[in-house]
Amino acid sequence: MGLNQNQVKTLLDDDFLASLFPPGRDNEFFDALYGGSEDGAFDISLIFYGVREQTDEIILAYKLTERPGKCMACSLTTGLPPVFRRHPIINVAGTAEKLAERIGDGWTLKDYDIGQTAPYAPKINIIPFFIRLTRLLS
Repeated sequence: MGLNQNQVKTLLDDDFLASLFPPGRDNEFFDALYGGSEDGAFDISLIFYGVREQTDEIILAYKLTERPGKCMACSLTTGLPPVFRRHPIINVAGTAEKLAERIGDGWTLKDYDIGQTAPYAPKINIIPFFIRLTRLLS
C-alpha cells in the first residue's frame, strides 16, 4: 500500500514542519549569505504541499513571504534553488531524512530534490521540495 495523503498530512502538521525549519532560521540563512539578516527580502517557512500516491512522493515547499518594505522579486533568481539545495542552514538532506523517519511504518528515504522558484500568491513564492520514499520489504 502506498503513501496516503491524509495520513501524511496529519503526521507532517504545521508544528512538526516548524520544528524542522523553525522561525528565525531564515535570519541565520541571510546572515550567512549576506553577512546580515537585515538584507533578507523574505521570511522562509516549510509547508505541506501534497502527496503523489502513485510514486510515493511527498511534496513540501519552502514558502517565501515578502518582508515589509522589501522587494522579494528583486532577490529571487534561478540561482536560489541551488543555494537552498546545498546550504547547511537550510539543510535539505537532513530535513528529508527527518521526514522519512516521521513517516516510519516501513518507509525509508529514496531521494529528494528542490524545484524552481514559483509564484504562490501575491507577495509569496515557493520552492518545491520533493521527497521520494520507498517501502522496505518485511
